[in-house]
Amino acid sequence: MAVFDTPEEAFGVLRPVCVQLTKTQTVENVERLQAQLRAVSDSALQELQQYVLFPLRFTLKTPAPKRERLVQSVVECLTFVLSSTCVKEQELLRELFSELSACLYSPSSQKPAAVSEELKLAVIRGLSTLMHSAYGDIILAFYEPSILPRLGFAVSLLLDLAEREKSKQIKIAALKCLQVLLFQCDCQDHPRSLDELEQKQLGDLFACFLPGISMALTRVITGDFKQGHGIVASSLKIFYETVSFIMADEQLERIPQVQPKPAVEHRVAELVVHREAKWVKNTSDKLTLLIKKIIECVSVHPHWKVRLALIELVEALLLKCSQSLVGSAGPLLKALVGLVNDESPEVQAQCNKVLRHFADQKVVVGNRAFADILSENLHSLATSLPRLMNSQDDQGKFSTLSVLLGYLKLLGPKVNFVLNSAAHLQRLSKALVQVLELDVTDIKIVEARRWNSDQLSASPETAAAQPWSQMQKRYFRFFTDERLFLLLQQVCRLLGFYGDLYLLADHFMELYHESVVYRKQAAMILNELVAGAAGLEVENLHEKHIKTSPDELREIVTSILEEYTSQENWYLITCIESEEAGEELTVKQSGLRAITSGAHTCQVPSFPAFSKPSATICSMNGNIWQICIQLEGIGRFACALGKDFRLLLMSALYPVLEKAGDQTLLISQAATSAMMDICRACGYDSLRHLINQNSDYLVNGISLNLRHLSLHPHTPKVLEVMLWNSDASLLPLVADVVQDVLATLDQFYDKRATSFVSVLHALLAALAQWFPDTGDLGQLQEQSAGEEGSHLSQRPATPEKGLENTTTAEDIEQFLLSYLREKDVADGNVSDFDNEEEEQSDPPKGDECDTGPDVEPPLPVQVQIAADVMERCIHLLSDKHLKIRLKVLDVLDLCVVVLQSHKNQLLPLAHRAWPPLVHRLTNDDPLAVLRAFKVRVT
Repeated sequence: MAVFDTPEEAFGVLRPVCVQLTKTQTVENVERLQAQLRAVSDSALQELQQYVLFPLRFTLKTPAPKRERLVQSVVECLTFVLSSTCVKEQELLRELFSELSACLYSPSSQKPAAVSEELKLAVIRGLSTLMHSAYGDIILAFYEPSILPRLGFAVSLLLDLAEREKSKQIKIAALKCLQVLLFQCDCQDHPRSLDELEQKQLGDLFACFLPGISMALTRVITGDFKQGHGIVASSLKIFYETVSFIMADEQLERIPQVQPKPAVEHRVAELVVHREAKWVKNTSDKLTLLIKKIIECVSVHPHWKVRLALIELVEALLLKCSQSLVGSAGPLLKALVGLVNDESPEVQAQCNKVLRHFADQKVVVGNRAFADILSENLHSLATSLPRLMNSQDDQGKFSTLSVLLGYLKLLGPKVNFVLNSAAHLQRLSKALVQVLELDVTDIKIVEARRWNSDQLSASPETAAAQPWSQMQKRYFRFFTDERLFLLLQQVCRLLGFYGDLYLLADHFMELYHESVVYRKQAAMILNELVAGAAGLEVENLHEKHIKTSPDELREIVTSILEEYTSQENWYLITCIESEEAGEELTVKQSGLRAITSGAHTCQVPSFPAFSKPSATICSMNGNIWQICIQLEGIGRFACALGKDFRLLLMSALYPVLEKAGDQTLLISQAATSAMMDICRACGYDSLRHLINQNSDYLVNGISLNLRHLSLHPHTPKVLEVMLWNSDASLLPLVADVVQDVLATLDQFYDKRATSFVSVLHALLAALAQWFPDTGDLGQLQEQSAGEEGSHLSQRPATPEKGLENTTTAEDIEQFLLSYLREKDVADGNVSDFDNEEEEQSDPPKGDECDTGPDVEPPLPVQVQIAADVMERCIHLLSDKHLKIRLKVLDVLDLCVVVLQSHKNQLLPLAHRAWPPLVHRLTNDDPLAVLRAFKVRVT
């Protein structure tokens, strides 16, 4: 279809359809007119605007009843004309505004007419298009006191639609149209900057609408969440933009006490509001109630965009209305700081940005500085915190702690004004200690045992994410939401970062000493205080704040570390150790699980019927968590001090190694985590590197403590962990200590056999790994006992590969013949001829010949150690406790592996070990029989 560019051409086309529509108002005629309008250029249509609008307006103003479809088509056609042209006459703008508004009004009910959703949507869009089509200063001329009745009529209609309509599309359209009417439209087609006089005129005009707009929007905002986040966010935007415009401090400062009456009708003049001091005070009080209601609802809204809009509301009102809305400052600040730890990254980022802006701008609310209001709020919160923590649910606690965190972030170093008050510090600490109380009733905590001595020698990088993620989850008595614990961590870290660390450390150390009930919580808080003081995962909003100096931090860490590792706080009862005969029964009842679990079998004994097992279990669980928290603290201290923690290794490493060898799973894992943290902080490549570099100090400590074993019963665990996590370079250092261990075992075999046998097991497993035998016997032994237990899994795979590639039928035949010959020798069925032949068949070794006929070469250290250990195993094979017998059989098996190439040492010991081994095979528990058979195969 051709486009008509000139008014003459367009008039010739449009005149017939306009005349026809004027005569007969039908939907078809309206659609015919709109079809012709699409072929007319905008410039030509602008010249014919009033001519084309006449039949459309005539149709709307006809008093006869009209079908909704006709009205809808007329409004849509009228909207099309307005979208392509500009309204240049003020009177035309007002008349069209009234005619469109009347399409939605029912005079009988004085409410929006009960018309179709399509018609409502068309009228709303028509009003928006009309206001956008106003040309130049025409739009400002529209906003005069005389327009108040018409404008108020439209505003009330739109608010009613936004509040009561079920269609989300109509609600959103009504809110957007309301933004246009209130001069808040942010679209590119409608930009307008107002001077001071224009702002005052519009402020005076809109002030009469403020009560109705604010109350209606509050009802929308606090309505059902299901109405959609877009509706709530738009309502919030209109609310704060309207309030911040009408109640702006800059405007109100220029309002005279007496305002001349406008030259309008008396009824219209009564609608005009004079924004003098009394009106501002009354309006502020009423708005404060609405703002509090909005904050309570929106701060917990499930959609992040709504919470983001709340931040914008707080920022706008505090920056523009800090004097006029003094009563709302407290709730607004509380809402802002409550979102500082929001789950949405966008909300968190915006909240921190606004907080930083407030801190930099030094905002004044009323006559008080911003920081003074924050301090007052924090004082009030600290006072009520214990009661709130005791009475609220998880969501309430989360909101309260989020507010506390926000105040700490915003106050920064000025938080010390609150902490220096003994009463407020006492209440704050009481609330933190109360809410952090652990639930220690879970029997799984004390049940979880470390069955296998795992290799820990991984690099800090590969194990960075392992430690606490694999540990037993912490359960708290007064909350279940995991986010609350993370929030409490951040609160404590900010206290450590901004607060007086000496004051806080002393206060919580007093709580630590005061009662066992507070000890775990106080330790958790102390750990986070130190981490916070070092700036670990702390966001600093105050660039001028000076962190705690490294020397001060090290002094505080040293004192806490001494307290943690003291005798009364480090060696707590975590399980009931029993070596009575009754334990055998426990092991027997464990069935197949004990077979697959290796030698580390320890069960919690059954309690007599008259005892109270729950109390004992709770106390042991509490002790386990106490030790784990202290170990976690040592790891945090290392991360906080970095390389400076090397100065504290002498006092920290040995106790941590003790706990790494603990049979309680949680403690062992926590110690491993702490060792990884120490590695990362001090610059060690791995745990092996850490242990080797400090082995001289560790070995010296072990040697000294072995002499006073009754005072240091956990000493063997340190050596055990060192052996599991080091290499052959450690052997020369520990050789003398091993002799001390054997001598101590000879002295205390009836009391300390279990712990010492575990050390011997670790020692022999390490020797088997560090000094692998490459001979055929070693290959065959590896293959026959590859599935034996945890210790054999540590051996290198190279001999097995060699066996797979080189073993032939002749090798197997030779092995079987050798086996049968040795069996005959063991049974005593051997002749002198056979012995002579066997002796002749073995050629003398070169090194033996070189040393002379009467001088034997010195034995390697590992061989001498293995021989000494095997000597003790022979004596312990008949121990009365099944647990020890099983472990000794494992150690004996490893001794044979290490000594397999040294027949002069192995064969006499094997001959002596044979009778007790036969007794294990023929007359013992099935578990011992199975283990003894594996030793027999080796």
